[in-house]
Amino acid sequence: MIEHIEDPFALFGAWFTEAERSEPNDPNAMALATVGADGMPSVRMVLLKGFDNTGFIFFTNLESRKGEQLKANPKVALCFHWKSLQRSVRAEGLVTPVTPDEADAYFATRPRSSRIGAWASKQSRPLASRFELERRIAEYTGRFGLGEVPRPPFWSGFRVAPLRIEFWKHGAFRLHDRLVFTRPGLAEGWMIERLFP
Repeated sequence: MIEHIEDPFALFGAWFTEAERSEPNDPNAMALATVGADGMPSVRMVLLKGFDNTGFIFFTNLESRKGEQLKANPKVALCFHWKSLQRSVRAEGLVTPVTPDEADAYFATRPRSSRIGAWASKQSRPLASRFELERRIAEYTGRFGLGEVPRPPFWSGFRVAPLRIEFWKHGAFRLHDRLVFTRPGLAEGWMIERLFP
């Protein structure tokens, strides 16, 4: 049974630590669902780059499809699935941009090739050929030479502040364990309840 903890971020932290030990690839991978202007949902995998009691942080190209959708509609959903542990965590909430200092600090930790790639990729836009991308990578590699690669103005991050977080743990005969935390607003306390599988 899922342990009863009053703070969902403490429970997430404990589960995430276990996932880092047991999950063979990208324990920080999470599905991010956004909604387009037409009301159509869109989901893709992104990487969690930090979390605390204010929310879950990820980074992206602000001019990408997801970036445009996040700007138009700040409501999102996340899903972590750790197959090795037979557990998942789902969250629904609101996104806000991280601060420029937070974005700069994370960008500086990325490998140099990833920083150049952030400049070179027109994420989500049509690509005529792989050569076009390789040409842009060469262009920005030459532009920055051996110097520092600054964060592009169109690249930053978001913090997902959840209003609902559900923890799911596999149970025999599909009698899974589910614990959900909800709050009516970001300044409100958490309500906790167990759900039928």
